[in-house]
This record gives sequence, C-alpha cells and structure tokens, in this order.
Amino acid sequence: MERTLVILKPDCLQRGISGEIISRFEKKGLKIVAMKLSLISKEKASYHYDEHKAKPFFGELVGFITSSPVILMVVEGDDAIKMARKLSGATKAIDAEPGTIRGDFVMHTGQNVVHTSDGPESAKREIENFFAKEEIIEYTRNIDQWI
Repeated sequence: MERTLVILKPDCLQRGISGEIISRFEKKGLKIVAMKLSLISKEKASYHYDEHKAKPFFGELVGFITSSPVILMVVEGDDAIKMARKLSGATKAIDAEPGTIRGDFVMHTGQNVVHTSDGPESAKREIENFFAKEEIIEYTRNIDQWI
C-alpha cells in the first residue's frame, strides 16, 4: 500500500469543482486517509516547492498556492503515486489528455487545479510538511476487496 499527497489548488476551490475532483480519486479506488481545508503559509509553500527555488517562476508558484484555500489530501492504494498522477494528467495544460483532471478542466498550466507527488521520497516529504502523523487515519473499507 502506498500513500501520496494530493492538493486541490486555489483555482479548484474558486471554480467549485472540488467535489468532482475528489470523486475521481475515490471512484478510481484510492482511499482518502487524511483531508483538510487549509490556507498554506508562505513557509510551507516555499518548502513544498523547494526544488524550483532557483527557477524564475518560483515566486509565482508560492504566490498562487498561498492565494486562497486549498484542500490537502493523503490518498492510499496500490501504486497510489503513479495512479494519482495518471488521473491528474500532464502538468502542461496543452499536453493533458481528455479524461484526465487537467485534460478536462485546465486551460492554463499556471492554474492546473491539482498537485500530486511525483515519487515516494517527495510523497513522504510533502505529506510530513502538511500533515501530523495523528491526522492520518488507518481504517478498513469494506469495498477494498472489490477494487
């Protein structure tokens, strides 16, 4: 079982499509083990985007993710990281295939609705950045045997 971080970004909440996006992760079979509405601080955002610190768009990333509330989620499942990224679609709007979240909802790369961790190390670091251990809930779903 693998866990990954999913962020429904400010544009997702402002557009009122959060329920649709959450539903896609659930319908695929990923289990939500933590979720909260949050205003991300500049410090947490800077840590989150640390790999982009030297890039010219770093300030825009931090400014955007801190501009409005987000929904932070930890989802769990077999190959959760790859599955969440596949559901989300390509980061660049023009490359996002129809049927993916970004392919269906995104016009501009700078406002791409959702973030998902890109690997096991980043998933661990990102989850720890936004969630305390006690906020992640272990539970059994009766449907797991059917997924």
